Formats: sequence, C-alpha cells, structure tokens
Amino acid sequence: MPADDRIAGAVRAALVKDGWTITDDPLTVEYEDLYVFVDLAGERTIAAERGADRVAVEIKSFPSRSLVADLHDAVGQYMVYRTLLGQTDPGRTLYLAVTAEVYDKLMRKGAVRFVLATLHISMVVIDEGAEEVVSWIRY
Repeated sequence: MPADDRIAGAVRAALVKDGWTITDDPLTVEYEDLYVFVDLAGERTIAAERGADRVAVEIKSFPSRSLVADLHDAVGQYMVYRTLLGQTDPGRTLYLAVTAEVYDKLMRKGAVRFVLATLHISMVVIDEGAEEVVSWIRY
C-alpha cells in the first residue's frame, strides 16, 4: 500500500473544492503480475459536449533535504504509473500534485521545466494552506 503523503489531505480537499469527485483513494493499477497504487483518482463532468474528465493524482511533498533527489523519485514513479495506466485505463490522465512552495522553489527552474515538458509530466499545483488548486499544468 502507498505511504500517506503529508500533503494528501490538502490535495484531496483542493480537488473536491475544484469540483472533482474522489473515486479511489488510492487507485489500484494492476498490470499482469504487478500492482501499483496511485494516491488518488477522481472524475468530474466538464460539459456534455466534452464528456467526462478522469484523472489520477500522484501526490509528492518533496520531504528530503535534496529537492533534486525527490524529483528523481517523483519522475520515475510518475513514468511507471503513466505507462501502466496507458495500458489499463487509457482514458485517465495522470497528474503529479505538488504544493505551490515546491513548484516555486523547484519546478520553475529552467532545467526542471525542460525535463517536465520533454517527459510530458502534467502537474496540479496546490495551495496547501488554503487547500485550493492553484493551477493545472499539462505538458
């Protein structure tokens, strides 16, 4: 089972405030003989003509002293989850959830933005204190 990330409550509350219904907490992804657990799954109807958006959200607080080491871990985990979701639930978009503080400290750096864009890592940025979505970023 997944570890309970320290910002999970704020991310969950922010998604609900943003109109999402949490459908799985965590979302279990099974592919052949491997099981992985994405932190949250949700869905929301945008408009009738657009159908329904479905997301999976992997929550990362970047707790260590090395933001770069945490980035390595987050990117690797994201890529594994996205690859498996592509086979098991291709209609669901994976997002990496981070706080606005982590986004400002790390994700705005040119090299990091280059990596995120090159690997098409989508993100949801959360104001942890207000428990609100700051932005959805799709690469």
